[in-house]
Amino acid sequence: MPNAQAGDLALLYGPDGKRFLIRLQPGEVLHTHRGMIPHDALIGTPLGRTVYTHLDMPFLALEPSLHDLLLKLRRASQIMYPKDIGYVLLKLNISSGKRVIEAGSGSGAMTIALANAIRPHGCVVSYEVRPDMLSLARKNVDSLGLLPYVDFKLRDIAAGFDETDVDACFLDLREPWEYLEQVRQAVKPGGFFGALVPTANQVIDTLTGLQRLGFGAIEVEELLLRPYKPVPGRLRPVDRIVAHTGYLIFARTPTLGEATLPAEGAPLANAVTIPDEPLQPESESDPPGT
Repeated sequence: MPNAQAGDLALLYGPDGKRFLIRLQPGEVLHTHRGMIPHDALIGTPLGRTVYTHLDMPFLALEPSLHDLLLKLRRASQIMYPKDIGYVLLKLNISSGKRVIEAGSGSGAMTIALANAIRPHGCVVSYEVRPDMLSLARKNVDSLGLLPYVDFKLRDIAAGFDETDVDACFLDLREPWEYLEQVRQAVKPGGFFGALVPTANQVIDTLTGLQRLGFGAIEVEELLLRPYKPVPGRLRPVDRIVAHTGYLIFARTPTLGEATLPAEGAPLANAVTIPDEPLQPESESDPPGT
């Protein structure tokens, strides 16, 4: 395992579950409620071990995950939560080499996740109308070494996107339905579209716009993550959770030709109805495949 170097990020995990994300710098000291840990005690040694404060309290010195980094971002607005971000990456088929548009850079949490997923051969283009938000997002992305994979643009997307034939587009805007035509022109036929909105009336307006423009395979979902107290003798849910963080809307852009993809759950033409009968277990005496 390589040794931690000056400038690396390290996660210090305390005995009470509190986490401290630090960038290692010679001569610096982490001050915690359980004592102090000098950065020099970590520089030049591998992470994945236990270190002790001057009060002899143990801390785990760990490599931070992307989940840790996103939760510790400097922010000027509400960021997307990791539970939503991870699902969006899967639904939009984000992987290395993809070309992705994002509108609404915010503090850069989604931008970071997209850039991390598409590198080293892909590209994220992130549009933002507020100079202060774009500056913060750029700094957060740069702090993790991902700026080479992101092209930030200070623009109102009402005038359209510069890119065409991209693989996917994600909108984190107040009125995503106002920009669906711009999405249709920028994303390849049958490409991936996603949006996050906090209220039901925004979902309805977006659905209306998607159907009007011929988007297909439309889905609306909400993710709830319920943590548990990891204590073997009294396992139970934690007392408070982050519940509603937003509605996720997904669709595929209009395909070539006149046919459109049906919305999720819509009946297919000429579809054969399969009765909902329980599967019968195979007899132990039946050979496989019979």
